[in-house]
Amino acid sequence: MIPDLVTKMSLPEIIGKGYKTFWNSKHRYRVLKGGRGSKKSTTASFWFPYNMMKYWHQYGLKPHTLVIRRYYNTHKDSTYAQLKWAINHLGVAHLWKATKSPLELTYIPSGQKIMFRGLDDPQSITSITVEDGYLCWTWWEEAFQCTNEDDFNKVDLSIRGEIPHPLFKQHTLTFNPWSDKIWLKKRFFDIVGSDGVNDEENVLAITRNYDCNEFLGEDDLKIFEQMKKKNPRRYDIEGKGNWGIAEGLIFENWQELEFDIEAMKRSLDTYDRPKYKQLFGMDFGYTNDPTAFIALMVDEKNKEIFIFDEIYKTYMKNEHIRDAIKYKGYDNQRIAADSSAPKDIDTLKDMGLHRIYGAKKPKGSVNSGIQKLQDYKIYVHPRCTNTIVEFSNYVWQPDRDTGKPSNEPMDEYNHLMDALRYATFELGRSNFSW
Repeated sequence: MIPDLVTKMSLPEIIGKGYKTFWNSKHRYRVLKGGRGSKKSTTASFWFPYNMMKYWHQYGLKPHTLVIRRYYNTHKDSTYAQLKWAINHLGVAHLWKATKSPLELTYIPSGQKIMFRGLDDPQSITSITVEDGYLCWTWWEEAFQCTNEDDFNKVDLSIRGEIPHPLFKQHTLTFNPWSDKIWLKKRFFDIVGSDGVNDEENVLAITRNYDCNEFLGEDDLKIFEQMKKKNPRRYDIEGKGNWGIAEGLIFENWQELEFDIEAMKRSLDTYDRPKYKQLFGMDFGYTNDPTAFIALMVDEKNKEIFIFDEIYKTYMKNEHIRDAIKYKGYDNQRIAADSSAPKDIDTLKDMGLHRIYGAKKPKGSVNSGIQKLQDYKIYVHPRCTNTIVEFSNYVWQPDRDTGKPSNEPMDEYNHLMDALRYATFELGRSNFSW
């Protein structure tokens, strides 16, 4: 018998306003973009376990759910944790079994499963089957990271076969709209009307923002109000959930590329004068701005930069920074950090990052650093998602009179960009010591 809480609960009280259309949609493609604090992931995490239980107890049917992210190892601290939280919030945690190996959530009364996969192992997705019931629902969280439409199509085609009424097949895609160049815009949003619906193509594509999140506190709302005043472009994307239309991009000499970083690292120990050099940079942040750490390989001869790792997080105390860098194995590397925080640099040295140093920041170093980097071909590994976001949104400040890009960069989406400049400041200098 379905738990009383699920049959009698008031969904508006649980998930709040703004999501009735999303909740009731049975379109094959249910696509939701939104800003920060828009409840998109929270609402999705309620929808799947709730409806899995509903269809089992009301119809005797067993729908299963597949949750997909770009990288499998990112599930545990994101979608897996979010779904566990939602199940607990529904008051039915005692009816669900959570396992980490394999990473699954199982509804004990029926054996229905929520399974987790990554696009880094496509075979594990396209070959997935269920022993009893129907695999009919998928949730693509952070769908913006699925940069190849063919990857989506392969999974779409693998969810096939007849299913009994009233079950239905559905792909749910949730993401932040960092750039309007992504295939998701053309595929789903450009074909729907003002109501977000295209029944012929079986699509619901809608946008939500923090306005529909009545659970935000005053401190949360204050962040958005400050963002609206100080960074209107950032507010348009992260606050209102609008597409990041990046006019006047500073860097157009970059691309996403899945290169073999381990092979490149092995080459460092192979030759007396290795082809690649490792560089590391860091920009300090705390409350609104993140601490941003970047790791890259440089091929000076061919003018190529390969960005292979990052740290990007707010509220990082110095011990957290030290631990994160040590965990990644970079604690013995030279790290060029923002020299405007000498106390933090000295503290981190005392805490074990002995080779961290203050990057030089002479007058004009921002623009000269940008010009230097524009001479390189820059490749960004797909796992460096925040670096990709910043490259896609780092633009020149529009001129007040003409509206055209000026020669001054905007002070937003630049934390990893600053770290990149610090790391590469001495590139090409004859006295540069690796």
